[in-house]
Amino acid sequence: MSNSFKDTITFGDAIRLTGPMQFNIMIKPAGSLCNLDCHYCYYLDKAEIYGGREPKMTYEMLEKCVKEYIDANDVQEVTFNWHGGEPLILGLDFYRKAVELQQKYCGDKLIHNTIQTNGTLVTPEFASFFKDNDFLVGVSIDGPEDIHDKYRKDKGGAPTFDKVMRGINIMYQYGVEYNTMSTVNKASEGRGLEVYRFLKQLGTRFMQFMPVVEHVKYPLDKSGKPNKGFRPYIVDPSVEGAMISPWSVTSRGFGKFMCDIFDYWVLNDVGKYFVNLFDCTLANWCGVQPGTCAYAETCGGNSIVEHNGDLYSCDHFVYPQYKVGNIFETSLRELMGSTMQSKFGIDKRNGLPTKCRRCKYFFACHGECPKHRFNRTESGETGLSALCEGYTMFFSHVEPYMDKMKELLSEEKAPAGVMPWAAMRRYSM
Repeated sequence: MSNSFKDTITFGDAIRLTGPMQFNIMIKPAGSLCNLDCHYCYYLDKAEIYGGREPKMTYEMLEKCVKEYIDANDVQEVTFNWHGGEPLILGLDFYRKAVELQQKYCGDKLIHNTIQTNGTLVTPEFASFFKDNDFLVGVSIDGPEDIHDKYRKDKGGAPTFDKVMRGINIMYQYGVEYNTMSTVNKASEGRGLEVYRFLKQLGTRFMQFMPVVEHVKYPLDKSGKPNKGFRPYIVDPSVEGAMISPWSVTSRGFGKFMCDIFDYWVLNDVGKYFVNLFDCTLANWCGVQPGTCAYAETCGGNSIVEHNGDLYSCDHFVYPQYKVGNIFETSLRELMGSTMQSKFGIDKRNGLPTKCRRCKYFFACHGECPKHRFNRTESGETGLSALCEGYTMFFSHVEPYMDKMKELLSEEKAPAGVMPWAAMRRYSM
């Protein structure tokens, strides 16, 4: 372990490392409301926090959120991230109003918009609006039809693949910029390269792969035993009786999924197609910020604002104990700079087990997302990622290629120069 490694980061350390206030929030104007019923969605049940009411952000709250977010960011470019649930369920007029308010309050700042959608509600009118207002659209699609439809169902239990493809085709026709977010789950395990090639055919150049590792609890039968004949509830791992869901990917399965994609990508697609994990790994290899909180040393800079203005520390921690406050009661700047939010961010590092701190690849993952850190180490310490084995497999596999790309960058050469080198290395093995 490096002598420069500190066991903990204090609030004083955090303050000294802080520059101008800059953060991202996911805005969830429809809360958990969605027209789909995906098995693995951890957000669908969040409506229970608000008494089961149908959530919808009012225009008054929208204006408050837009103004506060622009004012609180001490940078010249501010990105609005619209998420759900399904954000398109609110209709086009809501986003027309959002853009109008952004123009009203932006001053000399440059505004960007991204929106994450399941794609089924995209219409020519939405596509035209996205194109005209430079929205970057993220589409949730898990891969070829049989993989996608395994867990991504509508409210009636029907498959959704054809509806998503229709939405993608409309955006393609209108020249909308879109990328893809795909979960890696039990159905896609072992089919990484197939999924990657499929996504390339959709016309996307930017891909994000999200491992599904969820805990569930089944309703109890009359004898008090879990009744696995019913749909389970997704719950926090700390809930008594919680168990890994049947749709979760295994750690090794996730590692192999990403290795299989990387092996093809490093020979053919470097600089042409971009995979979030590969970009973040190279960034950490070079000692720069990875751009994704899961692989950063600390987190807490990516919070969510619910439909009623409630601010939570993270999209994966929308539980009452992680509610930081409400933007109608306290300014967004004050909430994001609060002790509670700062502690959430630095706990990512402070809660690491010794195994992580001594790991050869600690610099590349920093313990990964706290959401997945519910395992124990061999010595009994808590806080180990359930995906540790898979990530270790991946980092070990890509190490020589990352070293080479780092060398190329140090020589002010493009990382794409790794491709002929990789081909020669592969040939000589």
